[in-house]
Amino acid sequence: MADAIPGQQREDGQRRRSEKRKESRRKGQQQARKEPESLQRKAQDGSLACSALFLRRLRHFECLHAVEYSLMASSVQIELWHAEKVATQTTVIEASNGIHYAMWGETRVSDADLERLVGAVPATLSAALEHRAYYFVPLAIADTDDTMVAPGYNVDLSDRAICHRNAVFGSTDAVFLSTRLVEDRFGLAFEFFINVAHNFVEAAGVPESFSELAWQQAEAQVRGETSQDAWETRRRAQDGRSLESRSGQKAIDERARGSYFESAFSDALAIYMLSLAVDFDYHDLRERDYPLLAAPALAERLRHVATLFPANQGYEFQVLYRRKG
Repeated sequence: MADAIPGQQREDGQRRRSEKRKESRRKGQQQARKEPESLQRKAQDGSLACSALFLRRLRHFECLHAVEYSLMASSVQIELWHAEKVATQTTVIEASNGIHYAMWGETRVSDADLERLVGAVPATLSAALEHRAYYFVPLAIADTDDTMVAPGYNVDLSDRAICHRNAVFGSTDAVFLSTRLVEDRFGLAFEFFINVAHNFVEAAGVPESFSELAWQQAEAQVRGETSQDAWETRRRAQDGRSLESRSGQKAIDERARGSYFESAFSDALAIYMLSLAVDFDYHDLRERDYPLLAAPALAERLRHVATLFPANQGYEFQVLYRRKG
């Protein structure tokens, strides 16, 4: 019996160490999945920080901590690169639609998938984006003054990363998009398209015909909106109607209305491009913070955008309604 005790103790010790390792790994995985307590509205370099559309949406549509987790990966030291260095060592491709893009590092995105994604941007947008270049990288780091990117992934760096960061190289406005902070193709596609949409609006503005359509819907009290920004700016614009102007007519907050048009159009353009690249159910985009725009109203906006910016060859725009029952 005495001889058996040390062996049993070794087995018990091994079992306890194994249980501790499992518990440590479980806690680490839980920590890697935690959402940040708050999301920055702006990145330090002035870029939109994951806030363009559906900012506080369901987890698989947000820029969250990546769900990838590996004990080995977390222990690997990864050297950060300056964005400008990445740009000088990466070949920028001009897609058939005129969009400039590049891929660098361990992105886990295939060349074919990325080509299909970029190709969904209507060619009629490219003139306004001729000085833009989109770099798809594993992680763009948020907490540095200079724009820094990581060539690979680990948990520590994912905690410091952000959906995208902007940088300027001479006459080129570069957007570095994190491919490893999203769970699926949908998330990456939407992050890319919302950046493209905002960049287009910044350069070319909002088509007047779309502004007229969106305001007609707002005046008709159509339920909901396409993003928190659109919902809040629409409300502020219409709240001004309770104030009488000097002419005796109800006033409109023109500044808020202008912001509303920009948000609503950027949203619609991004969702339109998303529909060209992937199939998705509109009601999966529901949010808790505001009601989603009524489906018929969104379909009307998307069809209008499609007439302004027709789909490229090989892409098709469709709005399909699911039958009840």
